[in-house]
Amino acid sequence: MYLDHPKISATNSETEPDRIERLSRVYGYAIALADVDGNAECITKLAKIHDHKGTLMVIWYVAPTPTEKNYFLRAWQSRIGDESAQVEHALMLHEPLAAHSSTGE
Repeated sequence: MYLDHPKISATNSETEPDRIERLSRVYGYAIALADVDGNAECITKLAKIHDHKGTLMVIWYVAPTPTEKNYFLRAWQSRIGDESAQVEHALMLHEPLAAHSSTGE
């Protein structure tokens, strides 16, 4: 069982908790599409998914393939998603190793 799922967040989720539920369904839909394709790597590439005022933001640890981007587009365009094509993809930014130095330099 895979336990390292991406962080799921949404703008105004405190006042609109259904947005997190919708993102959970979209995540499941997209990963199911990957599973049907035999793409076991897709789930490990994801860092975060975020609903920013109706735009699905998909943040990746590793650059997605066009097919992987399409999984999220299809899910977001579906009736369980936002029914729109507003999907953006970005890579997770990592801090430089020097920022983690314990020498205080």
